Amino acid sequence: RSRVVTSKTTRTLDERPHLRRITSSGFPRKNKRRTNMSETKKVWNARYSHSPPHTNDYYAKCAFGGILACGVTHTAVTPLDVVKVNMQVNPKKFSGLFSGMGILAREEGSAALVKGWAPTCIGYSLQGMFKFGLYEVFKDYYSTLAGEENAFKYRGLIYLAGSASAEFFADVALCPWEMMKVKIQSSEAGRFPTGFGAALAARGQIDGFPFGSVVPLWSRQIPYTMAKFYFFEKVVEGFYTYVFTKPRDSYSKTTQLGVTFASGYAAGVICALVSQPADNLVSQMGKPSNKGKSFATMAAEQGATALFFNGLGPRVLMIGTLTGLQWYIYDAWKTAMGMGTSGGVKK
Repeated sequence: RSRVVTSKTTRTLDERPHLRRITSSGFPRKNKRRTNMSETKKVWNARYSHSPPHTNDYYAKCAFGGILACGVTHTAVTPLDVVKVNMQVNPKKFSGLFSGMGILAREEGSAALVKGWAPTCIGYSLQGMFKFGLYEVFKDYYSTLAGEENAFKYRGLIYLAGSASAEFFADVALCPWEMMKVKIQSSEAGRFPTGFGAALAARGQIDGFPFGSVVPLWSRQIPYTMAKFYFFEKVVEGFYTYVFTKPRDSYSKTTQLGVTFASGYAAGVICALVSQPADNLVSQMGKPSNKGKSFATMAAEQGATALFFNGLGPRVLMIGTLTGLQWYIYDAWKTAMGMGTSGGVKK
């Protein structure tokens, strides 16, 4: 019986020669199962879950869109900013938006309404580049860490974390130019140069330059940007869930950009309320009488009511309009580049 088994075994091995491959040591070589690439489970990456995929070229275009969005809009509302800053540092003299414009025009000429436009343009262009560009980077990074299912489930937290991370770096780029802008806008006539070149040469007169205001900037801008991106994403998602219920691409570009502007404006009003006290403190730093004072001292001297309400009206108007226009310009640029509009979960 054993002979029969042996012969059968030998015959079976002869018929299947690939089972009797011998190594140099004389022992049979184990068959290794060849794994097909399609059988290997691929790790989900948020960058490539979109259409178009978020390549480095995509991020670069988003960064340039941020330059356009923030640099153009902040420069355009310089007159509102000049009055707002003066209402914060000298509320007794500048008690209203239009009366404040009149006072500046009478005392310093109409050019006073646009003083500080150059550092505004430079600073907020740099800020926009990092804010919008890095938001896309960090949002994809945190989504990939969370995994596909959790990235959707906890997308609100990812919006907050991505925008906060991006704004941290954006404010470092903005800080020197914001300090120069505030000094130009808040100084009395003749106390500090208003021209960009002369102001840059006199930067030694700016207390704490170049990064002395970065902490209050973080206090103002990080909550502002978290609100700006979170509420924008959520309002857009609401529009396409409850109002425009068809797939987004089925609507015209005009309709999509209209949704973008409305969502951006709503988010901007919330942003202004959230960041108002910190914005007031940044403006107070440019006041000569506050030189060398801590932020806690300046806040205590103003009081909670003044800290929140001084300059709030023009700031809500300015930030609401500003944020709506920023998102509109940003998405118009993305649409022109074939990248689609921003916000929400696309169907």
